[in-house]
Amino acid sequence: MKKETRPRFTGATRYVLDDELARIVNISMALEMPLLMKGEPGTGKTMLAHAIAESLKMPLIVLNVKSSMKLVDALYQYDTLTRLNDSRFGDSSRDVSNIEEYIKMGKIGQAFQSDVRTVLLIDEIDKADTDFQDDMLDVLDQMEFDIIEIDKTIRAKHRPVIIITSNAKKDLSDPFLGRCNFHHIAFPDPKMMREIIHVHFPHIESDLLENAVETFYRLREIDGIEKKPATRELINWIRALEADPDFKPKRLKKGEIPFLGVLFKKSRDYAHANALIHRRRLY
Repeated sequence: MKKETRPRFTGATRYVLDDELARIVNISMALEMPLLMKGEPGTGKTMLAHAIAESLKMPLIVLNVKSSMKLVDALYQYDTLTRLNDSRFGDSSRDVSNIEEYIKMGKIGQAFQSDVRTVLLIDEIDKADTDFQDDMLDVLDQMEFDIIEIDKTIRAKHRPVIIITSNAKKDLSDPFLGRCNFHHIAFPDPKMMREIIHVHFPHIESDLLENAVETFYRLREIDGIEKKPATRELINWIRALEADPDFKPKRLKKGEIPFLGVLFKKSRDYAHANALIHRRRLY
């Protein structure tokens, strides 16, 4: 594995970065340790990996973890069905006796075999079981894994920049936590949210910005909401408000809140918020 120079992450065009987050990203790259990001949905955990890839001009490889996933699926897959069909019908250019032709790299395998350094995003690791988590970090520590079907070891050509996200739906094991750097992304406060909105809407009218942000945080504070609207919903909501020629920002102060379905994606949350708005309980 080649020795890498150490570029520094300083932010990206559409990602608002605070100093603490920049430091932990850069120290994780310097120490060659995975960075575990926790925070509620919509705080920018996944987008951080995209921003790092953009800033450092590296390809991004995304492993979306599923509850049923086995570690081998993230490393490689042996396509036995295609090999069986090739042996039956004999109309393939592949050599059926060469098992390696039927080995396909999974996301971690792709990152290891890449000719250039990559950013490897392992998204929602808390969906996986403890064995998956711990075995995966063994592979990432050693930067190699074995393909048992062909008795071959795959070693990383370049050590990826590894970002791991968790929505904290269940606890991660102590060994797992001990082998990662950790950062919790808090939900943006109104000041930072205004900065984020300005990145996406550089020419937004101040009246719309202030009223939309104030209303958004009021809606997030409603008791009994299962899925609070996140930054993505606010951005889409502002986009909807700007697209409506009849909308006037001052109406938000009066409790007239259009396009509530852009903010609340669960029927129960939508109904609860809508009832409060109509009963004038938000203001």
